[in-house]
Amino acid sequence: MAVDDFSHTHPLLHSNGAHANNNHKKNISLVSLAKWVLKLTMWIVFLAYVALFFLIPTDFGTELYADWTAATNGSLFGDIGSMLLLYGAPIIFIAFLAVLYLLISGEDQHQYQLQEKKAPRFRLWTFPVLVDGPLGVVSAAELIGIILFIVFVIWSAYVYTVVIIGTLPGDSTPKDKSFFIVENLALRIGTIGLYCLAFLFIPVARGSVLLRLINIPFEQAIRYHVWLGHLTMLLFTVHGLLYVIAWTIEGHLLKLILEWADAGVAHLAGVISLTAGLLMWMTSLYPVRRNKFELFIYTHQLYVIFIVFFAFHAGHFIFCVPAGGIFLFILDRFLRFCQSRKTVDIISIKCLPCGAMELMFSKPANLRYNALSFIFLQVRELSWLQWHPFSVSSSPLDGKYHLCVLVKVIGEWTGKLRGNVLNSSRADLHLQPQTKITASIEGPYGHELPYHLMYENLILVAGGIGISPFLAILSDILHRTREGKPCLPRNILIVWAVKRSNELPLLSSNDMELICPFFSDKLSLEIRIFVTRESQPSLEEGQVHEAMYSSPPISNSSNMSVLVGTGNNIWSGLYVISSTLGFVILLYLLDIFYVNPYDISPWWYKALLLVICMLASVFIFGGVVVSLWHLWERQNATREARKDDRIVVEKMQHDEILARNDSCQQKILSSTNTYYGSRPDFKDIFGDISEKWGCVDVGVIVCGPPSLQTSVAKEIKSRNIRRQRNHPIFHFNSHSFEL
Repeated sequence: MAVDDFSHTHPLLHSNGAHANNNHKKNISLVSLAKWVLKLTMWIVFLAYVALFFLIPTDFGTELYADWTAATNGSLFGDIGSMLLLYGAPIIFIAFLAVLYLLISGEDQHQYQLQEKKAPRFRLWTFPVLVDGPLGVVSAAELIGIILFIVFVIWSAYVYTVVIIGTLPGDSTPKDKSFFIVENLALRIGTIGLYCLAFLFIPVARGSVLLRLINIPFEQAIRYHVWLGHLTMLLFTVHGLLYVIAWTIEGHLLKLILEWADAGVAHLAGVISLTAGLLMWMTSLYPVRRNKFELFIYTHQLYVIFIVFFAFHAGHFIFCVPAGGIFLFILDRFLRFCQSRKTVDIISIKCLPCGAMELMFSKPANLRYNALSFIFLQVRELSWLQWHPFSVSSSPLDGKYHLCVLVKVIGEWTGKLRGNVLNSSRADLHLQPQTKITASIEGPYGHELPYHLMYENLILVAGGIGISPFLAILSDILHRTREGKPCLPRNILIVWAVKRSNELPLLSSNDMELICPFFSDKLSLEIRIFVTRESQPSLEEGQVHEAMYSSPPISNSSNMSVLVGTGNNIWSGLYVISSTLGFVILLYLLDIFYVNPYDISPWWYKALLLVICMLASVFIFGGVVVSLWHLWERQNATREARKDDRIVVEKMQHDEILARNDSCQQKILSSTNTYYGSRPDFKDIFGDISEKWGCVDVGVIVCGPPSLQTSVAKEIKSRNIRRQRNHPIFHFNSHSFEL
């Protein structure tokens, strides 16, 4: 029967198909409407929350605050409830809506963004504005945020100064006036620091639903924590120093420093909290962090002392201001603790001649990540406290059951790791990671959306081991091109600067022809390599560098854990919701059965009870969800048919690819343009691209030292400002090189 005849005899096929298509379009419209409503609601709540901080210092804000506390003091939780509703609830409410937004969007929300091209346009997040300052490369959107914080600090300081001058006693002595001014300035500057503290812990919640909502990964958000940390500690330090001056003027310095009052602030607790904060602040400065990373890590564990004694110092009422952000941090920290308890199989290790190592870890099939993700790795034989971040060098499409990272020896910890690998391999041809190297992993973390797929034209600029995430990007694009999955990139330029030619084999870890045969018919790929410290090719140029392999045996149950905030949207959402509801329940029970019946009044003690409620809600209520999540993970792993066989097959395939890569290294490198004794001239490179690619959006991703990022950002800023109509718009994106 002909096709036309078949369709005429089965008209329902057309009607059912049209009906299904209409239902699909209707569902998409409903989803879009729901997302729009959620997004609008979150923006309204956020803007109202920000406006609150600007209004509070004013007379109008003071009146509103007084009316609010009067109206809510008789509510369920009394004065704590009024402050939590005002300062903590907005952050938690936005997190609730973010959970719903991510659930509605689904894991493949980016596919709709890849279906059609858009006219080239500037974007605030990718337009570099400041490129040479102490803050590094700052985009237009980031500059707006910085200006808002600066305006807030100046505005608050101005309003508080006017209030202090207006309330200055006219008939007092000069000494009393000096004491009054200094003490009130100390109080107000501490208040400004308190408001900054409300945001300080939000960027360091690695798997936070808020970071996922705005598609800013932890490796980029950490710089906001650094900026806020400097500002907050500066304000708190001035706050403390001014109080020392005021108490010295009054003549009771030692007595007041050691005071621990039940009603009001506890001064000694504030001294302890500030001391812990200063130790963290000093050791987090770049020279110390760069040269003494272990010292930075160890002293930063003092954040527990800082938070607890700050709560003692400020009391329950004031501690409610930063409670929302701290609660989200506790949620993330507990989930990280649960994930990191599990040891992970190292499937294979490849030691390259340049000193780098490729580690392949076993992971479950349902643990998702993007090509620009990164993990935190702990090796217990080296340190129980140190967790080092590494970019993922494999694409999620390389295999369901493994994940790879490249590790280069650039410090004491990585040097010890390579030493352990080499010593174990020399002693025994087969490395036993379960006895020699005990690895644990937190993550993977990264962008919620794979933004490298959003550009039809890509420029990838790497310095040294910074090529690692670009290997994942390249593999991801090749896999998607072969399988016909949504993928915009069609023109790719890789600019790679290395010190010596022995690093070039890093590029051969991807066999592009094996991943996507005849990829050159669908993808324009150009690679330019700059060897900066060699004036000419070495005598070994073109020879195959033999790498050392270690293939450890694979155990049955040592995959990476899926207990990560960026993992399953349903489970992570239930975890956030259950913990928050548990916090409300525990706070209510505590108030009904303990605080009110026993007339608990000390501020510091009620703050301690508040902190205990936050911790207990996460451990108990959130812990139940985590336990069920873990049980679901184990059952899901059991249901995967012949899981172990598939892992072994993937490992064998990976080893085969590695062997083939070594044999075809010369072929890959011969297809690139290699320049010796020179550095990339980005003015010429971007000028050439401008003429070649025309009026398009060009995504530029940089992974390298700060000097490299600055050079690229400076050229992008210059070209975008002086852009001609037929030239591209360059979008600057950086992948953290020194997390």
